[in-house]
This record gives sequence, C-alpha cells and structure tokens, in this order.
Amino acid sequence: MAGRISDEDIALVRERSPIADVVGEHIQLRNAGGGNLKGLCPFHDEKSPSFNVTPARGYYYCFGCAEGGDVITFVRKIENLTFTEAVERLAQRAGIQLRYEQGGYVPGREQGERLRLIEAHKAAAEFYAAQLATPDAAPGRRFLSERGFERADAEHFGVGYAPAEWEALSRHLMARGFTSQELIKGGLAREGRRGPVDRFRGRLVWPIRDITGDVIGFGARKLLDSDDGPKYLNTPESPIYHKSSVLYGVDLAKREIARRSQAVIVEGYTDVMACHLAGVPTAVATCGTSFGEDHIKVLRRLLLDQAEFRGEVIFTFDGDSAGQKAALRAFQDEQKFVTQTFVAVQPDGLDPCDLRVKQGDAAVRDLIAGREPLFAFAIRSVLSRYDLNTNEGRLAALDAAAPVVASIKDPGLRKAYLVDLDRWLGFMDEGFVIQRIQQVAGLQRGPQRGPGQQAAARPGRP
Repeated sequence: MAGRISDEDIALVRERSPIADVVGEHIQLRNAGGGNLKGLCPFHDEKSPSFNVTPARGYYYCFGCAEGGDVITFVRKIENLTFTEAVERLAQRAGIQLRYEQGGYVPGREQGERLRLIEAHKAAAEFYAAQLATPDAAPGRRFLSERGFERADAEHFGVGYAPAEWEALSRHLMARGFTSQELIKGGLAREGRRGPVDRFRGRLVWPIRDITGDVIGFGARKLLDSDDGPKYLNTPESPIYHKSSVLYGVDLAKREIARRSQAVIVEGYTDVMACHLAGVPTAVATCGTSFGEDHIKVLRRLLLDQAEFRGEVIFTFDGDSAGQKAALRAFQDEQKFVTQTFVAVQPDGLDPCDLRVKQGDAAVRDLIAGREPLFAFAIRSVLSRYDLNTNEGRLAALDAAAPVVASIKDPGLRKAYLVDLDRWLGFMDEGFVIQRIQQVAGLQRGPQRGPGQQAAARPGRP
C-alpha cells in the first residue's frame, strides 16, 4: 500500500505550482483588478465570468457555483483525481520527486493510476516517434511526404509509426516496468490469448494530448493493404481518454486561440498540421467523433466566450452534401456560443491538407479569411435543394428554411436573416416571408394544427 506523501513535499508542490499558471492551462484568465484574475468557470456553464483567481493567496473561487480552494483542489476537481493523485500530477509538472512516509520511495509503486497511464502513453509516444525512422516505416514517411510534411513537421507534432508486429509496443513498455493490465486499461493494448496484443500495428500514429500537453491517447491511420481495419483507429475510452471532450492540437493551439480570439475546427489530424504550418495556429480537430457540447465547453473557456467579448469559431467543411450535413449539425450547437460562428468551405471540396499541397500556404489562410456566417451557410444549404426559378420551388424553399431562421434566438439577428431570406428567394415581400416563417415554425412547435395550416405547410416539406 502506498505511503503518505510528506507534508514538506505537499507544501513544496503548492509553492512551485502557481495557481494562475495551472488554472491558465485550462481556461483563459483576464485581469479583474486588485491583483485578481477572472475567467469562465470550468465547473458550471455561465455566460459571463464569475470564476476568480487570487494568485497572491494561491486561491480560486467561483461566485456562481461557490467552488473554491487551492491549486491542489483545482486539479482534483478539474481532472477528477484523488488528493494524492493531484499532488503527484502537480509534482510531475514541477519536476519534484515526492517522498512517501511508511516505507520510503519506490519508483512506480505508489503512483496513482492516472499518472501511471500518462507515463505509459508518454513512453509509447517516444517509442512510436523513434520507429518512424526505421526501414519498415517507409510507407508512413511516404504518406507524410505526399501531403507536404517534412521530417521536422512530423517531429513537431510527434507523429510516429506503430510496427506491424503483434507485441512490439507491449514488450517495450513491459520492459520499462508497466504491467499488462495498465496497457490494456489505457487502451494501448488489448487482451490476447498469450498476453497483451498491441492495439495499433502497421499504422502511422498521432499522439493525442490533453490541454496541459500530456499524451492521453493516439489516432492511427491505416497504411498497409493487408490491414483489414478501419481507415482511422483511435484509442478507446479509458480513465484518461474521453473522446467527447478531446480536441486534437488544443495543447499547441490554446495560447493562440486565446490571443487571437479565434478557434478553427477542422476534420482530421493532417488538417490540423496543415493549418498550423500554413499560419493558422488556432486549428483543432475532434478525435473520432462529431463536434459536441463538451468540445464547446473547452473552447468557451479558452475564448472567454461572453456577452462583452466577440470572438470567432470557424468550422471547415467540404462543399459536398456530407459537408453541408456536418455544417447543419454544427448549427444545432451554434447558439451555445456567444462567440460568432462561421463556416469556411472550399468550393472544390479540398480539405486544408490537400489545399495546402495543391495551392500552398496562402490558400489555406485565404480559406479561413473567406469564412461565411454559419447561419447564412445553413440557410443557403437548405435553399440549394430547391429550384428557385419557379414559384413552387421558392415557396417550398421558404417553408424548408423557416425552422432554421425561426430557431435563431437573437431577435435582431433573426430579423436580419428574414430580410436576407426574402432577398435570396426574390419575393421582395418581407411581410409575407415573416408571416410564412411564423406559420411554419408554429406548426412545428404546436401539437394542434388546423386543416388550412397543414395545407399551407405541406409544399415546404423537403
């Protein structure tokens, strides 16, 4: 059983872990006057910042939800750790070797589960990165080269190669003192008939890091024709990896996101690399899942997304039907941001990685600069399904677009898009458009419908 961490070491951890720096790795903090800092609380949803940090006292407090404490308490709550695990996490960050009373220090034995899994992933990332230089990794190097990435780029993002062997990583990590149970629990391996079997084999591998920079998982791209698995394979859910709240590249992008008040959402690992190398260092991507509410919470805290502060969240999607569907899904979450939300679409369907290869860095920057408001894109996507050269088509398009416009919560913005919709459809009758939108939106919300209303709404059903 692990011994108790000495009081002297706990005090040293607090001393060498400035609370503003630790909290600042998770949320954007701004000067609140009087030596205090403020930001959006990570423990509850809020529109304006009520989370305060007092560096001189080493203390934080949220006036919205009454959460408060010191730097150790913060790490415990934000990462769901025990007291011992939080101290160990901060000690690792500060480069402090802890001493344990009752039996002394035994490397590895006393460390908490999370720290052990983090260390295993760090060692795995180093192993994979070293393998990229081996002869067997030639297909991986060719994949990167064809997409415009050089050796230095791969090193910057930590890209590696998983050997096409059953147990290469498992043998390496177990020789380093990690157990088969730890490898399986962390998603680095799965249970085989004769012990752990590597989860990633014969694939190009990207380390996925949390917002503080710790490796918590991997994304792996198929390279070999003999691989009958999916094109991309990601780490499964584990005690340290939760895909619904992970954004690839957030560790590299977080400071620029806060500085520029901008976050760019792309669809893949190579797209993040391409954007950063092209001069768009605010790019991040989801990992094997669609963009959702937990991702929004992460970005809101980095953007300090509040009523007085108007930043930008820019989604990049292909111009095809799949890209339009992705944009419409994003529309459902748009109004959870106060920040302005945009879509950047490349008409020829090129993603940022391919765009950089074919047209250069400037084209990627131009793609982001040419962003379009998400509301406008969502409405235009609906209109594109109808023949606007006929009265029947325009009326059907109006009824189909009505729920989109009616769902805009900001009254002023909703009015502006009513005017735009009238102009795009060519009715030149705002009163008619307003009446029709109110009628169709009312039908969708209300359980009772009159015969006349049903008949009026029917042409608008796509």
